[in-house]
Amino acid sequence: MHLGNYLGAVKGYLELQNNPDYEAIYMVMDLHAITTPYDKAKLFENTRNVVMDYLACGLDPEKSIITAQSLVPEHTFLAHILSSEITVARMQHLPTFKEKVKQHPDHVTMALLNYPVLMASDILLYKASLVPVGIDQEPHLEVAREIARKINEKYGTDFPEPKRFATQGEYVPSLTGEGKMSKSVEGSYIGLTDSLDEIKKKLSGAPTDSGKGEAIPEKGGVANLFKLVELFEGSEKRKEYEEKYLGGGVRYGELKTELAEAIFKEIEPIQKQRKIYENDPSLVERVIKEGAEKAGIIAGKTIEEIKDKIGLIK
Repeated sequence: MHLGNYLGAVKGYLELQNNPDYEAIYMVMDLHAITTPYDKAKLFENTRNVVMDYLACGLDPEKSIITAQSLVPEHTFLAHILSSEITVARMQHLPTFKEKVKQHPDHVTMALLNYPVLMASDILLYKASLVPVGIDQEPHLEVAREIARKINEKYGTDFPEPKRFATQGEYVPSLTGEGKMSKSVEGSYIGLTDSLDEIKKKLSGAPTDSGKGEAIPEKGGVANLFKLVELFEGSEKRKEYEEKYLGGGVRYGELKTELAEAIFKEIEPIQKQRKIYENDPSLVERVIKEGAEKAGIIAGKTIEEIKDKIGLIK
């Protein structure tokens, strides 16, 4: 997990978890992971590592349900039902599908095409009203809303139309100067397990300019650095650097060192907490197993309801 995941997703998870008005369910979507080429040997390990990261960041199995998607078979059962309410043409026109086809032209499978329907099932199975995902997932959320409307009108079900829950740091800029942090782009991200020296090294490679100018850059390496300063040191610190940029100039070595220390200060407690789970993997396995049992109870009720509504044998 990297800083983009942490600020863009997990921070939102924590906010929802700690709000007594919501019942929070968080899953590692391992079934989604197999829709494009993947390393079979690493899939289980990656699933467990994500849960470990969740726990280290503060997700609490006493307050939230935490598990893996594949352990709750009702997800795929409902996805099959929902797929009867959406057309192939609708799926093919989604920008995310077109992008994946370009990335993996030799791996255009039904699972890839059906990805948004399975995502809709992940949401509607628990009748979720808020979904903490990035803005790039909005087209998929619209599919979930569309399916919910259709099936409610057709069968009299009560699926809510889910909305996106946005976090303050949902867009964490890349260290390369282009786009956002991504695990698939080497050199673009800082990992939650990175040491202070590793963070300093990664930031040292972030592109900059002369350190001064007549206008604050709105894109590129400097703009991204200023955004990271705002996220980890606050808006006042960003203003301070912007004033220097318009005046005497910014010393990027100083900026990057202070930023590295601020980032490490944020993630060091997470790293210490993670060590506890690394030293006792059974704790993670128990959370996953118990979470699957709790999720299964909720999912089972939804499946019984939908089977009754659409006329399937019970």
